[in-house]
Amino acid sequence: MKALFEALRPRQWLKNGIVFAGLIFSQNVSDVKLSLTALAAFALFCALSSSVYLINDLGDLERDRRHPLKRLRPLAAGRLPLGMAWVIAPALAVLGLGLSFTLRLEFGLLALAYYALNLAYTYWLKHIAIVDVMSIAVGFVIRAAAGAEAIAVEISPWLLVCTIFLALFLALSKRRHELLVLEAGAGDHRASLAHYSPYLLDQMIAVVTASTVISYCLYTMWPETVAKFGTHNLVYTTPFVIFGIFRYLYLVHQREEGGAPEKIPLTDIPMIINLALWLAAVGAALYR
Repeated sequence: MKALFEALRPRQWLKNGIVFAGLIFSQNVSDVKLSLTALAAFALFCALSSSVYLINDLGDLERDRRHPLKRLRPLAAGRLPLGMAWVIAPALAVLGLGLSFTLRLEFGLLALAYYALNLAYTYWLKHIAIVDVMSIAVGFVIRAAAGAEAIAVEISPWLLVCTIFLALFLALSKRRHELLVLEAGAGDHRASLAHYSPYLLDQMIAVVTASTVISYCLYTMWPETVAKFGTHNLVYTTPFVIFGIFRYLYLVHQREEGGAPEKIPLTDIPMIINLALWLAAVGAALYR
């Protein structure tokens, strides 16, 4: 059971936290019913993402066994029976998708789109350069939109833009780490890596880094945003976003920690403090 829980990749569930964006920025955190609905949406996406992780590990079994880090995963290391993974993966998918449609039709459709996209990524899209990271970014956007649909609130297009740029930033940083770790054997592990180079990825990262910061700044100062929240104070949360981006770049380039983006917000103390301060600043601006 320990191996199964590890194979579900609970640390990766942090990525599904984007479903709470609609709740936070619609100023409905104090609404117990909507908060519980958002929590249910988060749990359903965790089930769906874990199903995809199991399917991905089953499909990449031989490649993972040749990877210096992924060979330690439960399936690749032989600590989890393949038969159990083949049973749990579809069970989580059926459960997650079924309950998603009972939560709300629009949410269910987005959950289905997310699952279909991830299956396509697992078997096809992740082997195509540039399309692979774009697919990851679209997955984050779907989750953000699904979180808003779950509680029937409108989400700003600016937040979706910020989400896609931030997701691209994380995905490209991970590709850079994989390329440096695997070196000459990168293309054998994943075909798309053969078409990347550290210089190309650094150029792409520079573009999306600037785009992330600028889009967030524009969102906080946009007249519709100011009118919706009745305050200009959201702009004062920008320094925390800039620090978070710069800190992540530091960890990627100086400490070579870009391989596990879900781990950094849980283990890096400056990042944890910065995230807490950003949430406090957003709360003060929106819920004063």
